Amino acid sequence: MGMIELLRERRSIRKYAARKVEVEKLKLLHEAALRSPSSKNINPWEFVFVDDKALILQLQDCKPHGVAPLKTTPLAIVVCADENKNDVWVEDCSIASILLQLTAQSLGLGSCWIQVRLRNHNNEQLAEKYIQNLLNIPENMRVLSIITVGYPETSRAGKPFDDLQFEKIKTNRF
Repeated sequence: MGMIELLRERRSIRKYAARKVEVEKLKLLHEAALRSPSSKNINPWEFVFVDDKALILQLQDCKPHGVAPLKTTPLAIVVCADENKNDVWVEDCSIASILLQLTAQSLGLGSCWIQVRLRNHNNEQLAEKYIQNLLNIPENMRVLSIITVGYPETSRAGKPFDDLQFEKIKTNRF
C-alpha cells in the first residue's frame, strides 16, 4: 500500500477489539520507532511499549479527558525524550508518533494519538508527571504523547476527498 493510500484510509481509532498485537507486528513497530528521523540524528526519543492491561488502565488516569482509547487498547506506546539532548525534542517525538501511527495502519492496525505534554492530570500535577511516576520514567525524560495501537473494533472509512479543506492550500504567498 502506498503512502497516499495509508493517509486516505487512516482514522483515529477510539475502540479496539479484544485482540493482542502479534509479536511480529510489535517488532515492526519497534523498528519504525527507531528509524524515526530526528534533528541532527541525535535521537533523543525513547519509547515505552505498554501491553500490561492493568498499567494501560492506570494510564487512563493521566488526564481527565481524551483518554477513551486507553479503555480498550491492547497496546499503548508512551513517546518521550531526553530534553537535555535536543532542543527540538517535541518535533522529534511528534515525527516518531505519526510514523508509529502510519506503520500501525500499514500493518492493518488502528491507532490514536493521546496528547500528554502540557495537559493536566489534576490541579496540582501535570499528566506528564503522573506518567513519569507510573512508569518509572526519569525526570529529564519528557513525555509528549501516548499512541494507542490495536485492531479496530469496527472499521471506519477514511475522510472523503470532498471533505478536504483545499482552501487551506496557498501557492507562492499566503
